[in-house]
Amino acid sequence: MTQLDLLWEYQLADTEADSMAHSIRQSPKRQKLLKLRDYIRDQQESLQTLENEVMAMMDRMDVLKDAISLADDQLKALQKRIQEEPASGSEGISMYIAEAAQLSGTLNDYDQEVRRVRKSASDRDRKQRDIKLRAIKSKEEFDALRVEYDQEYKEKSEVLERLKAAAEEKKKGIEPEYLARYTAIKQHCTPPMAKLINGQCGGCNMGFPSSVLASIRSGKQVECETCGRLIIG
Repeated sequence: MTQLDLLWEYQLADTEADSMAHSIRQSPKRQKLLKLRDYIRDQQESLQTLENEVMAMMDRMDVLKDAISLADDQLKALQKRIQEEPASGSEGISMYIAEAAQLSGTLNDYDQEVRRVRKSASDRDRKQRDIKLRAIKSKEEFDALRVEYDQEYKEKSEVLERLKAAAEEKKKGIEPEYLARYTAIKQHCTPPMAKLINGQCGGCNMGFPSSVLASIRSGKQVECETCGRLIIG
């Protein structure tokens, strides 16, 4: 057999090994596991975000509690002042009314904000429960599927190792120059070799002039100018 014939036989074994490796990577079980893993990770990040938001709300509630206490004390102090220093005229009465209205308005604003914060906290608490339930369900599905995939991976990996060993065996007798060329072409074109079919490249159907055809049929290394594959006659 010529070097190109040996290289072609190697390609057949190499392609079979690559196909099995691709099958392992693209396994439906593996793809689903990756999606479940990413989904669980996203849910964990969402939980962390919600927890941070709830902590910020708790801090805000503490601030509001202190502000409400201060405003309430100010209102009580105003009521005491009104009792101890009654207004002597309409102007004084108006001032007391305006001050009381301002403090009441402030307390009302704080009360409204407290209600909003509590509602937001309740909404986030509900979201946290929902996310945790979904995450638990997804984790259970992930664990069950992982057992199935591990078995599949073990079986296919054993086959892959045998195919790789067979491909390595096919390398014997091939000169380093040919193997190096094969590997270089494989970086950008798979498979790296193509048969000559009716005067054309079996990979891309590009036709060759008679001079190139003569070189191919004589066993020389000829690469297709269109796809870059090494042509074997």
